[in-house]
Amino acid sequence: MEFTYTGSAHRELVAAYEADDERFHTKERADFPDREAIIEEIDVLRELLFPGCWNASHLVGDEDATRDAVNRLGRLFCQGIQPYGPACLSGTVTTVIDQLPEIRERLKQDVEAAYKGDPAAQSYVEIIRAYPGFVATMVHRVAHAIYEEGEGVYARELSEAAKSVSGIDIHPGAEIGDYFFIDHGSGVVIGETAEIGDWARIYQEVTLGALHFEEDEDDERTLKKGYKRHPTIGDNVVLGAGCKILGPITIGDHVSIEANSWVTDDVPSHTTVFIKHPEQERKTHEPEQR
Repeated sequence: MEFTYTGSAHRELVAAYEADDERFHTKERADFPDREAIIEEIDVLRELLFPGCWNASHLVGDEDATRDAVNRLGRLFCQGIQPYGPACLSGTVTTVIDQLPEIRERLKQDVEAAYKGDPAAQSYVEIIRAYPGFVATMVHRVAHAIYEEGEGVYARELSEAAKSVSGIDIHPGAEIGDYFFIDHGSGVVIGETAEIGDWARIYQEVTLGALHFEEDEDDERTLKKGYKRHPTIGDNVVLGAGCKILGPITIGDHVSIEANSWVTDDVPSHTTVFIKHPEQERKTHEPEQR
C-alpha cells in the first residue's frame, strides 16, 4: 500500500537527533544484537524514536533516510487501519506521524523518570532496550495518538502487540502524563478511561480497573460503553506492587499506595495508604543432639 508523507516530522526528528546528549547513544555507531519485534510497527518505531539504540544510526543527520523510515511506518499504519474502513485515511496517518517528534521528547522524559526512579538502572540505553515498562509506554504514546484520531481498533492491536512483548496491558484510551515509569511491569493493567498525572511510578501487578459496570438501557445483556469507569491518578503518585485501584475514583497528588492495597474510594493528596500487616511469629528449633 502506497503512502507518501508530506509533512515535516522527518526534519524535526533529524534535528532532535542532533540535540540528544550522549545518554541516548544517538550519535554512536554501535552494533547492538538484533531483537525481533512482535509486529513490524514496533521495530520501525524503535528505530525512528531511538535510532542510536536500535542500529539505525544511518537516520541521524539524514533527512532522506528518516523520511523513508517515516513512509515505511505510514504504510504499515495504513495497512493496519484499512480493514476497519473503506480506505486508508492518509490524513489520519499524517496527523499521527506529525506528532512523532513531540512523542519522542515525552519518551525521553519517561527514560529520565525510569533512570531516576530505579536504583538498579545503569544507563538510558539499558532502559530503552531492556525495560518492558518502557516498551509498553513507547507503544502506548503512539497508540493513544491513533486512538484519539478515531482508529481505536487498530490502536488496540498495537497495544496488544506491546502486551505480548512486555506483559503490560495499557488500553490506548488511557491518558498518561509526563515522566511516567512502570518498574518490572508484569501483570500491570490500565483501563480505557484511566487518567494518570506526571511523575507517576507503578510497580508490577497493579490494576487501574473498573469496580462496577453499568448495563445498556436497551439490552441488559450488553454492558454500557463510553463512560468513566477507571481511576484518575494525580501527580507524583507511587502505586506499589499488587495494589488495585478500582472505579472512577480520584487519587490526589503526592500519594503513596503501598503493596497489595485495595482502594475503592478517593484518596486525598499527601496521603499514604497501606495494609496493616499481621505480626510474624518465628520459632527457632535447636538441632537435635546425636
